Amino acid sequence: MFIRLFGSEAFTAVRNYNFRYFLGYRFLMTMATMMQSVIVSWHMYFLTKNVIWLGLIGLVEVFPQISISLFAGHYVDLWNRKKIVRYTTLLLLAGSAILTLYSIESFHSYQHLGIWPMFITIFLTGLSRGILMPANTALLGQLVDKKDYANAATWSSANWQVAAVMGPALGGLIYGFSSISVAYGSVFILFMFSLWMISRVEVAGRIVSDKVSEEDIFSRIREGIGFVMKSPQLLGAFSLDMFAVLFGGAVAMLPVFASDILHVGPQGLGFLRACPALGAIFMSFYLMFNPPVKNSGRTLLLAVSAFGLCMIGFAFSHWFWLSALLLLLSGLFDNVSVVIRGTILQLYTPEHMRGRVASVNSIFIGSSNELGAFESGMAAKLMGLVPSVAFGGIMTLIVVATTAKVNPVLRKLSLK
Repeated sequence: MFIRLFGSEAFTAVRNYNFRYFLGYRFLMTMATMMQSVIVSWHMYFLTKNVIWLGLIGLVEVFPQISISLFAGHYVDLWNRKKIVRYTTLLLLAGSAILTLYSIESFHSYQHLGIWPMFITIFLTGLSRGILMPANTALLGQLVDKKDYANAATWSSANWQVAAVMGPALGGLIYGFSSISVAYGSVFILFMFSLWMISRVEVAGRIVSDKVSEEDIFSRIREGIGFVMKSPQLLGAFSLDMFAVLFGGAVAMLPVFASDILHVGPQGLGFLRACPALGAIFMSFYLMFNPPVKNSGRTLLLAVSAFGLCMIGFAFSHWFWLSALLLLLSGLFDNVSVVIRGTILQLYTPEHMRGRVASVNSIFIGSSNELGAFESGMAAKLMGLVPSVAFGGIMTLIVVATTAKVNPVLRKLSLK
């Protein structure tokens, strides 16, 4: 049975040795980042008891990410992509080291700094993400054949989601049952192993002409932005994701739901953070055998609509297991969007522009996730926690309806 499955088209991308090591790197790096995120958010709320600080986490992370992303995309199209990924992961390792040392009791003389070491690490994380998102996307395109892009996008998404399940859950459990220093130290170790994984990837060099290398950086950045703006497929998919998650995401407020509404502590928070990714894993395995290549645009719009409905239901839930189920379903529907968007990016982008186009995509994603976290914190402060999340879900439905009306090319898109 296993041999028959492994011989199927669902496993074409993972037969590639280098792609497997790349998945291993992304798995460990993502799990470490997710662990760190849930530990920092709970630690921050424990120290401040203020939702504004939780919202500021997103703002501090998104500012360096957006600032550097377009420049990173330019150099990703010129330089060795593997080296860019490896050296940038060292930044994540440095941020993790700051938190680990800060949390150890023998370094108590530094603890008068309060929450600022956390914000330094968040800033470094945002800087790293601004580089890694275009670099990883472009590197993936180098590692697999064009015919395997949809399959590679599905495996990449599933790999990311499994790590996103294990990371928050493991982070919450370690924090809840041991100590903050052990939790931060575990993150540091995972980043170390991720560096070893990426060093095992063998990637062929790319030839970039001297003429291209000498082109003005701002001209090349404008070229990448212009390419996205002229493509209704890319612009439509990127914009839909940005505005839907900007308004509809509730992840930044999960520490408040866990603490003040569901009363489940850090262990429950870790489980809630893992639920969207768990749903995405289930959908990823389904999509491996049933890729969304037929009526892809319509499927994308329906999936984002379902995501918005899940957020509305989550806002009004006071039962832990119902809240967990709705988050799981939100991740299930969101993964459809992730796979379709990733496939569109690889199929509709020339290889020599992949870094710059991916950098534009990372700005859309960064705006939706991190600015969404800031928006969630401010909205919760102004409107109240439950009304703000429900309002976000309603806005998501409005975004879908607007996109369907103004972008018929995306609505009718098929990736067959």
